Amino acid sequence: MPPLAFSASEGLSSRVKQVIETMKDCIEKLLQQEPRVPTSTYRVQMHAHFTFENAQAIVPYLKELGIGDFYSSPFFEARPGSMHGYDVTRHDRLNPELGGSEEFERFSASLKSAGLGLLLDIVPNHMGIGNDSRWWQDVLENGRASEFAAYFDIDWDPAKPDMWNKLLLPILGKQYGEELESKNIQVHIENGRAFIKYFDHIMPVAPRMIPKIFPESKDAEYGVPRSFRDLLKDLSHIPPHEATDPSLVAQRRAQLLEIRPRLEQALRSTELQPVIARALEAINGVEGDPKSFDQLHDLLESQPYRLAFWRVSGEEINYRRFFDVNDLAGLRMENPAVFAETHCLIRDLLGKQQLTGLRVDHADGMFNPRQYLIRLQLLYVASQCAGPTPTGPTGTNGIEDEVRDQLRGYDWAKGNRPLYCVVEKILEPGEALPREWPVNGTSGYDFIYFANQLFIQLEHEEKFNRIYEEATGSRTSPDEIIYRSKLQVMQTSLASEVYVLTNLLNHIAVSDRSARDFTENILESVIRETIACFPVYRTYIDDRGQYTPSDRQVVERAIQRAKRLNSGIDASAFDFLQNTLLLGGRPGHPQSEIDAEQLYFALKFQQLTGPVMAKGVEDTSFYVYNRFLSSNEVGGSMKAFGITPEVFHGSNQNRLQNSPDAMLTLSTHDTKRSEDVRARLNVLSEMPSEWASLVRRLRRASKSVKRKLSDGRIAPDANEEYMLYQNILGVWPWQIDTDEARQDFLKRIQEYSSKALSESKVNLSWLNPNPEYIEAVHAFLADALTPDKRGKDSRFVQLFNTVLPRLKFFGAINSLAQTVLKLISPGVPDFYQGAELWELSLVDPDNRRPVDYEMRSSLLHTITSLEASSGALAVCQDVLTNLPDGRVKLWVAYKALGLRNDWHNLFRKGDYVPLQLIGTNAKFAIAFLRSFEGHSVLTVIPRFANTLMHGKTEWPLNDVWGDSRIELPENTPRLFTNIFTGKQVLADESGLLSLSTVFEDFPVAVLTSEG
Repeated sequence: MPPLAFSASEGLSSRVKQVIETMKDCIEKLLQQEPRVPTSTYRVQMHAHFTFENAQAIVPYLKELGIGDFYSSPFFEARPGSMHGYDVTRHDRLNPELGGSEEFERFSASLKSAGLGLLLDIVPNHMGIGNDSRWWQDVLENGRASEFAAYFDIDWDPAKPDMWNKLLLPILGKQYGEELESKNIQVHIENGRAFIKYFDHIMPVAPRMIPKIFPESKDAEYGVPRSFRDLLKDLSHIPPHEATDPSLVAQRRAQLLEIRPRLEQALRSTELQPVIARALEAINGVEGDPKSFDQLHDLLESQPYRLAFWRVSGEEINYRRFFDVNDLAGLRMENPAVFAETHCLIRDLLGKQQLTGLRVDHADGMFNPRQYLIRLQLLYVASQCAGPTPTGPTGTNGIEDEVRDQLRGYDWAKGNRPLYCVVEKILEPGEALPREWPVNGTSGYDFIYFANQLFIQLEHEEKFNRIYEEATGSRTSPDEIIYRSKLQVMQTSLASEVYVLTNLLNHIAVSDRSARDFTENILESVIRETIACFPVYRTYIDDRGQYTPSDRQVVERAIQRAKRLNSGIDASAFDFLQNTLLLGGRPGHPQSEIDAEQLYFALKFQQLTGPVMAKGVEDTSFYVYNRFLSSNEVGGSMKAFGITPEVFHGSNQNRLQNSPDAMLTLSTHDTKRSEDVRARLNVLSEMPSEWASLVRRLRRASKSVKRKLSDGRIAPDANEEYMLYQNILGVWPWQIDTDEARQDFLKRIQEYSSKALSESKVNLSWLNPNPEYIEAVHAFLADALTPDKRGKDSRFVQLFNTVLPRLKFFGAINSLAQTVLKLISPGVPDFYQGAELWELSLVDPDNRRPVDYEMRSSLLHTITSLEASSGALAVCQDVLTNLPDGRVKLWVAYKALGLRNDWHNLFRKGDYVPLQLIGTNAKFAIAFLRSFEGHSVLTVIPRFANTLMHGKTEWPLNDVWGDSRIELPENTPRLFTNIFTGKQVLADESGLLSLSTVFEDFPVAVLTSEG
């Protein structure tokens, strides 16, 4: 990297110039040194029931377990009662429900004292809106003239003229007219403020429109004082909220600054209260008299917003949302002011070294992810070199800009990334992160795919295809389901976003003589069809108009498939869209320059393909195509059915080369099923005959308990039934021996079924609920899972119990093997809260249940005490004979985390060598070697243990390996120590290591050697 050329910018204060001068050495040093990388992370969901005080209490436990960084969900101020923190309402304050800054300081101090870092999940793409959002309330009050109007991604000029300069608020439970005349929408004046109230929703009255509440014709009747009438006239003369001219906007703000205090004082005055009461009585109408609501309707129509029935949101909403969530509005993070305002507290915490890393949520949602991620690194550099507390209203004081200018030529693809940062990004198989993103990798969903698929028996795919077809009568391909689901999403919940793109593309077409005859209907169709055919979440053409060969390939591939599926649409319309997306220019426009309209369209197009993929695949198709639910996972592919060891090894080698500090996870707050559920379901892939027989018997038993609905349908249908059986087996508790436990389990499955059926959008949906159908499915589950009056298990439970012992036992082995892979593979292992023990949970809210940390701490203490008194081998024997309590998984985590802490550099930089296994049963294990500077770690784990053991649920696993051995490379140590058992393992003179020896005492092996 060339030396940095510092030159203090003109116009900066002497203080800033002085700070910049002192930053030179700091920045040089920061860019040359190794960034701080966690040894491991532990994800915790923060909310009002798990606060900074609760987090502080578990720090000693996490330290003893061996965790490197506490990994927190967002903890800035969010909507009251938020259980996840992704609905941030203020970025400059810590969430008071978590204990605020005072409790955070204590928590932070405890982390530092224990030597733990703090990795924070942040939400740059969107924020929570509503009564608690100061910025959003200002936009509602001042419309386009609001200082925060440009902070949100709002289309102020939508296709419908009657919505120009208005913000659609789809909050009404019924049609607008019905809600209005039912007096559910009312004007209120309290505490010096005039606002519209609809149940819990509060919307300010635009200042210029307040005089409408007090019509001049009623002055005598209301007794309006002359002084107040003069004040109302002043309000009516301020520039309108539609103003965009900077001088008018400035004039409006200046006038409001002077008028507001007078208005608030007047509205609070005792003298005016009778006037206000009479005005409100008149404007709020009389129920049963439609005409009495005309004045209120006129007031509402004059606001910068329009209240609407919630069902119109999909088609007409004109602000970008987080997917289809109306109360999470998209932020224009490409706006430097928005970045500065939303990152002021992050900068402060980084400067104080209270944060050691960041996880960026939903990077794909941003207009320009690359630009944002570079700014994040620059922010960190400035926070470290210019001090923690910035000055000035935007929190940048020119220093961040100066850092940016000095590092403009820095190669982020090759140079150090000073701030440890990972992104939430779903990578399709074969897809890679853009090289120019200055991040350490993804948050680990890609690892879930490889680690999970390794335990699905590939050769049984066709058998499971046939079982699924027989059980459901459906032969629809997953590709067809995905295509139809994405179209469905774009026609319903994300229709308005498609209309925005259509409007933009139409503007481009009108000025292109080769495209001006394309109708809006045709343009809308080609946009929808192309997005439905997109093979990845999105492309990454950036603000410079640059795109990679893979971006071009993705667009061309999607266009080709869309053409093939839509022979009735003029192919030239698809060609026009492709030319626009790839910035091919237009006749009559300079060819030497990037077409600004095409570039803007391409950037906006990219923002939609990701949400469509997420809603169409993760939140629809995953609940429709139920062939093998373990594959229906975030970051995975429901089409997948197993991978070879070579593919798994290849993924690890690729990560070591390109993103060695990426996260490795098996469960997250977003996964559809926890790692232990998937590990258990994967055992089914080994037993197609037993599974097919079980499904047939379950289906026969179900005929007597299914419900027939009033419309003639039977609930659940065959596909839903097949889905429910898999989920029941996957989450069946290790022990369920009380009525309370059975009822709790039944309730969880019923709640999950409601969500799954709504997400599938087949027999019902969130938009079109069907209480009768849900009630029938819940009753079916109750009959299936509840014992009879004598306490005898139902026929269903008896059938489940024919396979559950094997699923539990071999699922546990799969889970231990996956855990070892996570802990030893290249990357930073992450634990989701509670998953260091068995954690059998489904999608949220099931995976957000409280975690018993006192129990976990006690169990860890039991393990470590036994190790200290009797040795590691005694611990192995103890935890294996008490499999249901999960201490065996805790033991694996504890020992491997300790190794990672001791040999951190090996796990970050060590070689990764797949090892060859030979012998009769060699295919039932995989092994790899990691080595660095004289230290070696040999990892060996079993796969398909149920097949290997012929279904015998007993220890040990060593008697079945026969002549199977591992071939160690030349110059590799021959003597190793098993970290779990403490025993030494010796290879023979030929470098062959017996699997019988490796697995003699424990079902997974991590072997170490020094020197």
